[in-house]
Amino acid sequence: MSNYHIKHLEEYFQVYRKSVRDPEAFWEEIAEEHFVWRKKWDRVLSWDFSKPEVKWFEGARLNITENCLDRHLPTRGNKTAILFEPNDPKEEAQHITYRQLHEKVCRMSNVLKEQGVSKGDRVCIYLPMIPELAIALLACARIGAIHSVVFAGFSSQALATRINDCDCKLVITSDGSYRGGKTLNLKSIVDSALEACPGVQTVLVAKRTGEAIDMMKGRDLWLEPLMYKAYADYVAEVMDAEDPLFILYTSGSTGRPKGMVHTIGGYMVYTAYTFKNIFQYREQDVYWCTADIGWITGHSYIVYGPLANGATSVMFEGVPSYPDHGRFWEVVAKHKVNQFYTAPTAIRALAKESLKFVEQYDLSSLKVLGSVGEPINEEAWHWYNNNIGKGKSPIVDTWWQTETGGIMISPIPYVTPTTPTYATLPFIGVQPALMDEEGKEIKGNLVDGRLCIKFPWPSMARTIWGDHQRYRDTYFSAYENKYFTGDGALRDAVGYYRITGRVDDVIIVSGHNLGTAPIEDSINEHPAVAESAIVGFPHDVKGNALYGFVILKETGEGRDRDNLRKEINQQIAEQIGPIAKLDKIQFVSGLPKTRSGKIMRRILRKIASRDVADLGDISTLLNPEVVQEIQENVL
Repeated sequence: MSNYHIKHLEEYFQVYRKSVRDPEAFWEEIAEEHFVWRKKWDRVLSWDFSKPEVKWFEGARLNITENCLDRHLPTRGNKTAILFEPNDPKEEAQHITYRQLHEKVCRMSNVLKEQGVSKGDRVCIYLPMIPELAIALLACARIGAIHSVVFAGFSSQALATRINDCDCKLVITSDGSYRGGKTLNLKSIVDSALEACPGVQTVLVAKRTGEAIDMMKGRDLWLEPLMYKAYADYVAEVMDAEDPLFILYTSGSTGRPKGMVHTIGGYMVYTAYTFKNIFQYREQDVYWCTADIGWITGHSYIVYGPLANGATSVMFEGVPSYPDHGRFWEVVAKHKVNQFYTAPTAIRALAKESLKFVEQYDLSSLKVLGSVGEPINEEAWHWYNNNIGKGKSPIVDTWWQTETGGIMISPIPYVTPTTPTYATLPFIGVQPALMDEEGKEIKGNLVDGRLCIKFPWPSMARTIWGDHQRYRDTYFSAYENKYFTGDGALRDAVGYYRITGRVDDVIIVSGHNLGTAPIEDSINEHPAVAESAIVGFPHDVKGNALYGFVILKETGEGRDRDNLRKEINQQIAEQIGPIAKLDKIQFVSGLPKTRSGKIMRRILRKIASRDVADLGDISTLLNPEVVQEIQENVL
């Protein structure tokens, strides 16, 4: 048990040294002592970043749901596994015990098998934050099917792209969803997506809102009656440690979204180990991560990490502002939440509101606060620390990615001294490197560069579904034998890391990674638009917002500009989703380009951020005069 729960700084350094000196022995001990395997591995690790190929616990056999459910039944059968807090505070919360969750997952497993889903098949899950979402993930894992969750805020086109990319044969959705004061018809979005998805044979529909919806004969089935009839036990499929567990799509800076593939054994070991330490979880604690399961944060730190540790995990359907801006704190007080994990966007939005929304609730149960999705700015950090943690609950500012599967750089609460805006030290087993433009590693402290990882960790994505070459090109081609994160970082005098943001054309808006290329493609499809360029600019709540520079065709010149802005945003919402809408759209006669025709986004970023003191040498541009014109008309 020695290395599983780190309790002081000296121990962190000791365990960290051990984990990088002999990673195989370190992870073997963690895997052996804390999980159940049907068969032990033949090799702990084999890897080659030049291919790139990574295998952890090769030859081992297991089922992740036996680790998340079955093994807890003798000792934690009556303990709450999932605490469901509905959108409407008047609706009663549900406590689903480990025994009940096990039974529901077994029933769902039998339902999926009856519908012809077998090991290796892909299942798309497009559900709101209701218990069926967690149950569906676990049922797929239990039968060996690969789940692909799509965030239920994505448009039908974005959903169709993801379904077709990994060739899903079945979709699980609901009639609708509640989001604050709104009711959304999810089923109609699925219906419209499936017009372009010939591979989908069956749609299972959970009942949530009770709205009247269309059900297609021969394809659509209500989930409830099937669950009711299904047998309440299911012997878990024995899987290989390197079999895929799920595919999760993330925006690329170019073209279509990337289906990151995570495999079973290493992902389980790493998410469970990081959860236990980074949240300092104890047996009776109530843990709440406010993310949506549609993102990696929800996969790793609402479902798999907590359940593998036998934790009580809160699943929240609502939004922080409904029915008022005290909702988060009301839930914390009501369920005596001990660990609270949310995004800087939510913190910034709540910090703008009156403190009366916080002060009316007893937050004394909180022991650890977490932040995820983007670096937290100093102002938000202090507000969170002073008003929510009351200066006594450490903030873990966690840095990681969809591709990493688990948290990579983070303080360990009550262990690592924290500094606002710094993710601090690499987690156990993680070997970061800062690289310069020439591809050399920058040693020492008080330096900055591009953040890479030079040794594999168990939960890293193994490939991009159906496109291993793209995986190699995106993550392993920039620096030899290193995983390139796409982020810049600096290392301070004591060796703490601070993430300075993306270095590619991905903009983090409200914690969501949005690639600029798909948004530009969508804008350029508008009949009045000739060309466009998107950049991010600082925003008080979202962290960054999107600014579009748009060149109109002659046919669009005479059109009403406000209507055009509405149409462009409407088109983006339909093709990608409302999260990708632009905050500002400036119509321009040209875009600053190099002589080879490349758009100089650096200049546009500075103009959008009103940081024009030093635009650099623009005389070498193809059209330097356009810079002045854009500057004069900036919104």
